Amino acid sequence: MSLKSKKLKIGIVGCGTIGSYLAKAVQNDFKDRARLTAVYDKALEKSYTLASILKNKRLAVVTLEALIQRCDLVIEAASAAVSGDIARSAIMSGRDCLVMSVGGLLENYKELFNLARGKKRHIFIPSGAIGGIDAVKSLAQGKINKITISSYKPPRAFIGVPYLLKRNINLDKIHEDTVLFEGDVATSVRLFPQNINVAATLSLASLARDKLSVKIIASPSCKNNIHQIEVDSDAGRLMVRTENVPSPNNPKTSFLAILSAITTLKGILDFVRIGS
Repeated sequence: MSLKSKKLKIGIVGCGTIGSYLAKAVQNDFKDRARLTAVYDKALEKSYTLASILKNKRLAVVTLEALIQRCDLVIEAASAAVSGDIARSAIMSGRDCLVMSVGGLLENYKELFNLARGKKRHIFIPSGAIGGIDAVKSLAQGKINKITISSYKPPRAFIGVPYLLKRNINLDKIHEDTVLFEGDVATSVRLFPQNINVAATLSLASLARDKLSVKIIASPSCKNNIHQIEVDSDAGRLMVRTENVPSPNNPKTSFLAILSAITTLKGILDFVRIGS
């Protein structure tokens, strides 16, 4: 039976800003096509708090395994440190998975994607806080010669990043655009796991990891996060600049990233899909 012919049972891992927003969207906006069946966070009090807000305390479960058993689709909204393991557990149990923390997939994505194909399960990766992913995917069907992403964020967005602490970089003393990192995507994701999921998504969409250069800039003049993508390919050149507004409840999360996840979920549930 097609998942679209019955209500899709959804479980959400991670009860922070993104997970909470998606939980409310499932319960309110998609209630005719989907049903929220479980929420889980390793900080269990967050699970219980979200379940209480949703007025259904039975939604809170105490293990990932319990959540997986209750649903058809697992939504990961936890962190890059665990997203790969969550996706793998979901696929192994015969569930589909939507992944928000894309950086956690980058190291072993080929193995994970092959597992999904073997199990005939789906992995959904939203575009996140950047635009142009549909065009990048199309250009990847030809030949991409070079691709770059430059991410500009206010210095405060990098507070607590271990890489910067080790280098004794004082973010309060940055008064002009300062390049904090420039290099390959794998290193950028490892050093800035909470700041550069967009680079991981771009890497997977472009199929051009070895031609992707990542630049991370602390910019005092930035009020919002800015991601600028440039692609040179045999089919043409692409330039996309996305200026993100912070989510209403958490300035560290771009509102577009949340809306992108909702759009992806809508695409899973709907019968019509627009765009590549």
